[in-house]
Amino acid sequence: MANTTSSKGNEARNVAGQAVDKAKEVAGQATDKAKDFASQAVDKARDAASHVSEMASNVASTVGRKADDYTSAAGSGIKNFGDTIREHGPQEGMLGQATKTVASTTKEVGRYLEEEGISGMMEDMTTMIKRNPIPAILVGVGLGVLIGRLLKS
Repeated sequence: MANTTSSKGNEARNVAGQAVDKAKEVAGQATDKAKDFASQAVDKARDAASHVSEMASNVASTVGRKADDYTSAAGSGIKNFGDTIREHGPQEGMLGQATKTVASTTKEVGRYLEEEGISGMMEDMTTMIKRNPIPAILVGVGLGVLIGRLLKS
């Protein structure tokens, strides 16, 4: 009878060992599946972030092009306004000379806006600030003081 108890104990140990081995195997498979799932989730998140970034870049590019188009249209209108000033203003004397100067300056501003657009203006401004940093800072401070006083009133 002792032998039967011992063999049943060994059998129980074997069954328990097999159960532990099976549990380890299932846990390993679950861990592998969880790693695969996490890897797939990271890949999907990267794809989504890349897609969102690409969309934002496209939107920014479109907005930039639209701003340049509107600036070009405004430049054309300003140029036409310069022509109107020249045609309808006084032609002789001091007022005639002033009219010609205002008309040519207005046309030149319109031409600049039409050709350069917002992006060209930003490049020119950046170049000017790089060449003349101290005057640019002083102009910025002066504008800040002026705006501050206007808002304070």
